[in-house]
Amino acid sequence: MVRTRTLALATLGGVVAAVGASNLYQRAATETVHYTTVARIDDVELRRYPESVVVETVADSQMAAFRRLFQYITGANEGDAAVEMTTPVELSVGGATIAMTAPVEVGGEDGERMRFYLPGEYDVETAPRPTDDAIDLVAIPERTLAVRRFSWRPTENRIDRETEALIERLEEANVSIAGEPFSMGYDPPWTLPFLRRNEVAVEVESSF
Repeated sequence: MVRTRTLALATLGGVVAAVGASNLYQRAATETVHYTTVARIDDVELRRYPESVVVETVADSQMAAFRRLFQYITGANEGDAAVEMTTPVELSVGGATIAMTAPVEVGGEDGERMRFYLPGEYDVETAPRPTDDAIDLVAIPERTLAVRRFSWRPTENRIDRETEALIERLEEANVSIAGEPFSMGYDPPWTLPFLRRNEVAVEVESSF
């Protein structure tokens, strides 16, 4: 009995290690939207992001929005071009936004607005044009974001708590907020919870 239990635990540990290694490899192999860290306030990182290009859509659900944008990057565009996924995925807090390329960005008053960030090789002129009228190409201007990182599943309650902590840190440091908060995710759904990289962010005045 003891030997059987030991073997079972060893097998489970091996599976967890293999899945974890796969998760980390996939993250390393996926392009992430470039940024420069310009300052830190305790556990909050201030990052400057260059101009980016996203594809976005509004749908009745996050899954519907994701499928629509996934079709775009897998060839449903003028030229039938395949576009590499990037990270992160961005989701507005309070039902405003999700972002993914990742990133993907989701949210909106009339439904779920989701964004996929396109690889850095594209600008708004060279990116493949969507063939679906429900998808838009959008240029996001250079911006400075205040970001707080956390792990485990990005549940609504956890995102709310992390967002409150982020806003509190910025208020204590007298940093002016210039936009609405959102969350960003960097991993596929099957990533082990303790290996997940999640962030809450908000645009701030770029005085750094």
